[in-house]
Amino acid sequence: MSSRTETMPVFPDLSRVSRVDEVGVEERVARFQKRSIKKESKVHALRLALSMMDLTTLEGQDTAGKVRQLCYKGRHLHDAYPDLPHVAAICVYPSLVRVAKQALAGSGINVASVATAFPSGQSSRKVKLADTTFAVSEGADEIDMVISRGEFLQGEYAYVFDEIAAVKEACNEAHLKVILETGELSTLDNIRRASVLAMHAGADFIKTSTGKVQPAATMQVTLVMLQAIRDYYMETGRVVGMKPAGGIATAKLAIQYLVMLRETLGKTWLTPTWFRFGASRLANDVLMQLVKERSGAYQSLDYFSKD
Repeated sequence: MSSRTETMPVFPDLSRVSRVDEVGVEERVARFQKRSIKKESKVHALRLALSMMDLTTLEGQDTAGKVRQLCYKGRHLHDAYPDLPHVAAICVYPSLVRVAKQALAGSGINVASVATAFPSGQSSRKVKLADTTFAVSEGADEIDMVISRGEFLQGEYAYVFDEIAAVKEACNEAHLKVILETGELSTLDNIRRASVLAMHAGADFIKTSTGKVQPAATMQVTLVMLQAIRDYYMETGRVVGMKPAGGIATAKLAIQYLVMLRETLGKTWLTPTWFRFGASRLANDVLMQLVKERSGAYQSLDYFSKD
């Protein structure tokens, strides 16, 4: 993943952001959904999807024990198949970052933490920055922030831009994933505009959703964000990652996302460094598909941990 931006963020000219061709988006997504791939490519895609997952627990009842269990799963997705890749990150609340950091020591798995009054974002900037600083001080490698959707929808784009830039500064060496909460932005044009704003403000990743609001990730929304990343890269030369989160529960759908990623952004993004799935429920379905490819039969869900 790239280092922190070396230049001061510059507010973009949002009047130049092109409108989204909604009909074109629907047509492209329909083509991705019809694509079929061979068995060998399917197995490769499933293994890649596992390596791109951020396993997450973000509940009020989270405990140190639950986080340690999730970290174990991230390191050992299926004990009968030790050659499987580990996941990319474990995502927890700031108060449990230290627990996850200790449980993942030496594994190569990052610790991500939500911050900035997740999931609503309804707090003062002072509190949001303190939230971020605390998570980083506890050992977070990645920070997942939420934008102020109310301010954005009122057209207060400079406010949102400044807030993202301030959180990016508070991240220090941690990488910043900016959650747009696309289900609350209403239109694809708003989603594209928010994507451009976040990238210019310093986001290392842009992310669809908190997983707490429906609709969460959709292929249409993700395609619009991928196209914004492509255009931003062509303009600046800076690579920004993408994370669809929420609602991706099947291996078949994950493969469709990877096909879309490959054809929109190219091979550079086909790595956990630049693409993540925020979908803890997805892991078990991918594992079931991989076991089926090896054994010829599906295992019961009882063979897979629920957390």
